[in-house]
Amino acid sequence: MAYNPTEFLDYYNIDDLLTDEHKLIRKSIRDFVKKEISPNIEKWAQDAHFPSEIVKKFGDVGAFGPTIPEQYGGGGLDYISYGLIMQEIERGDSGMRSTASVQGSLVMYPIYAYGSEEQRNKYLPKLASGEWLGCFGLTEPDHGSNPGGMLTNIKDMGDHYLLNGAKMWISNSPECQIAVVWAKNEQGRIKGLIVERGMEGFTTPEIHNKWSLRASCTGELVFNNVKVPKENLLPNIDGLKGPLGCLDSARFGIAWGAIGAAIDCYESALKYSLERIQFDKPIAAFQLTQKKLAEMVTEITKAQIMVWRLGMLKNEGKATTQQISMAKRNSVDMALHIAREARQIHGGMGITGEYPIMRHMMNLESVITYEGTHDIHLLITGADVTGIQAFK
Repeated sequence: MAYNPTEFLDYYNIDDLLTDEHKLIRKSIRDFVKKEISPNIEKWAQDAHFPSEIVKKFGDVGAFGPTIPEQYGGGGLDYISYGLIMQEIERGDSGMRSTASVQGSLVMYPIYAYGSEEQRNKYLPKLASGEWLGCFGLTEPDHGSNPGGMLTNIKDMGDHYLLNGAKMWISNSPECQIAVVWAKNEQGRIKGLIVERGMEGFTTPEIHNKWSLRASCTGELVFNNVKVPKENLLPNIDGLKGPLGCLDSARFGIAWGAIGAAIDCYESALKYSLERIQFDKPIAAFQLTQKKLAEMVTEITKAQIMVWRLGMLKNEGKATTQQISMAKRNSVDMALHIAREARQIHGGMGITGEYPIMRHMMNLESVITYEGTHDIHLLITGADVTGIQAFK
């Protein structure tokens, strides 16, 4: 019996492992993406336009902080639900998923996990609703894969901290109302602070001329003697494990999200190959085209099983940093390869905005580097299996 695809690619009947709530959440986000993102995304990307109105819409649909408890405005959902939300948003566009995953995993998560009750109540409801957009300041111009070498610093001035330094490649920064920033104190310990738009000396210049994530706004964070109130320090974390804990949450979302981009490329390639006639038959009838399609659906299925298991481990509090790292690397590498193969199936049309392939491919070139590069993730796995760290 031939495989009969539905709206959600599921070659191995993984839907049997999902609850009715999971499927309802996935369908609601899919419908949202088809209505609000897909009809507009090619123009947004071509114009390098970030649609600021999407922020409030993401809040309304529950895409911001879905695992944060409901008392703070979050969804109170499990990690499978969070993964499915990221997958469906990235079926639309990786830049749109970046906006949502930064807000949930890198801004709301640290405020919830490391913040005071006052900070949770002040910031989380406004972030969850989309009234406020946040960003996460870790990467610096000279410190990417080695965040522990950061130069951004704070000095204790008695009634406030004085913040100086700069962060680079920061999603959401040009439009943010707040930034969760990581800086070293006078003892060299890494601390997290909440920096608010309007604080004197705090600016967020935008980065232009990107070929990737063109519908996402990216910029810098510049701190020139910024006075940060003492109450804006995240009190319940100390050291590099703070930002790395946030990255675990974000990488989990990327592991699911990249599968969405891969599915969109595969489905476009399958449809095109069945419609495109050459030598008096659809190009889907040729062995080399079928090889590409068969390998695509196989790799997507393998990744789906991996992230489902990872989601179950995350729900149980058992997922390790190393397991999350492997899934992030695998999903993005798989998606990028599928985008390139799908582009070949589309021929010349694959480079145009008539199809999503080239946009996904360019986006994934960023996704394979941010939140830990492909090679760093390989070394994380390598260190885990050998006991030897190769990057120190």
